[in-house]
Amino acid sequence: MTALDLSSPVAVVGTGTMGQGIAQVALVAGHPVRLYDAAAGRARQAADAIGARLDRLVEKERLTAADRDAARARLRPVDALTGLADCALVVEAVLERLDVKQELMRALEDIVSDDCLLATNTSSLSVTAIGGALRLPGRFVGLHFFNPAPLLPLVEVVSGFATDVTYATRAYETARAWGRTPVACADTPGFIVNRIARPFYAEAFAVYEAQGADPATIDAILRESGGFRMGAFELTDLIGQDVNESVTHSVWRSFFQDVRFTPSLAQRRLVESGRLGRKSGRGWYDHSGGAERPEPHTAEPAEPPAYVVAEGDLGPASELLALIREAGIEVREEAEDNGTRLILPGGGQLVLADGQTSVEFRDVVYFDLALDYRTATRVALSHARNTSPGTVAEATGLFQALGKKVSVIGDVPGMIVARTVARIIDLALEAVAKGVATEDDIDTAMRLGVNYPLGPLEWSRRLGGGWVCSVLDNLHECEPSGRYAPSLALYRHAYASDKGEGTP
Repeated sequence: MTALDLSSPVAVVGTGTMGQGIAQVALVAGHPVRLYDAAAGRARQAADAIGARLDRLVEKERLTAADRDAARARLRPVDALTGLADCALVVEAVLERLDVKQELMRALEDIVSDDCLLATNTSSLSVTAIGGALRLPGRFVGLHFFNPAPLLPLVEVVSGFATDVTYATRAYETARAWGRTPVACADTPGFIVNRIARPFYAEAFAVYEAQGADPATIDAILRESGGFRMGAFELTDLIGQDVNESVTHSVWRSFFQDVRFTPSLAQRRLVESGRLGRKSGRGWYDHSGGAERPEPHTAEPAEPPAYVVAEGDLGPASELLALIREAGIEVREEAEDNGTRLILPGGGQLVLADGQTSVEFRDVVYFDLALDYRTATRVALSHARNTSPGTVAEATGLFQALGKKVSVIGDVPGMIVARTVARIIDLALEAVAKGVATEDDIDTAMRLGVNYPLGPLEWSRRLGGGWVCSVLDNLHECEPSGRYAPSLALYRHAYASDKGEGTP
């Protein structure tokens, strides 16, 4: 089944920010669009707001005046659901309550034709449960746009348990015809993005709760070392702490309170205090006028070591050896079967974050994972209280000699980037194994939906399944709650990688 013909009317029910955005996308693509809202006069206001945005597109030369005028002529607010009777697609973007959405869909089914495609833009509710209220649930799908819909290309096309593949295909092809990038996924809590993204927030909050580092430092490490567009604290302030926490709670409850999705108590307290982020003027950060943004912790300058001894190839951090040589520091290499560390002149060890803590070893400084050590502008170090100050100074000076800012955090197992990326990869591999989505669709969704620098499966291939599994195994040993226990999918992936068989 192909995309809807452009002559087919499309309706949007619910004219808030998301509803208006979806309507604008369909309108600019060429469809006649109907707008309905249960609040009197709201649909007319939404039509005016969309018209104003079309004017701005003309001013920015992204739309011609003629196309704007044609689009305005195709846009029509209606006062009753009966005004949607001739529509080929109706997308609802109303209140995130199951009973409200079910009642709306039952009403629509009595009005539209039996082959009209019905869709929900829900981000947290079960598509299957909403469609379960319908006489013909096979024609019901999820079309999860991301905000702002006219700017963000990703659309998760969600098939409920009863969705007919022909209607899912029609929805997918229609989204693509609208210039969006659709990804297909099964109806699972959080779909793709909101399921796999949970560790990005959860691990940052966990490090903060463990007093490993302050929000500004954690955010800086995620950006400048991990390559993420924004840190977890500044991103949740942008999203709204109440919104982000609500999604986390929804996924956690839907997975029967799976410990891997446990919400953050620190974030709960933030919401309870009314500090919701930018919209309230304060969240993790102060967003009031004139407020200064706190600076991340950055170590004072230290002298670099004259040389380092490399035992093994450092695994995912192997490119550091070339950078050290380029900085004029001698690298003495020693072949070690299991060696993945640098020995500093004072005898201390510098080790890539592996899910263990420095307190377990004598005179060890851990350094965090980086997306690209050559382009990273900051590197995090951690050490135990009894680590030699000389070792810490040599490790700090080494990375400063490579042109990096250094943030020294608490002795947190897995540090920040390493534990975050390992958990994201694990959830992604599990989602593939359980048929939630394909590897390519998951990578596409995470790059486009939340601007990750790499898709999780692409990251896994770069790091190696064995390294990811080892990090989580060690974290699980440190905290045996089940939160960090590697999934069966990751174990299989790691074993296949070790055997040179690729992803199973």
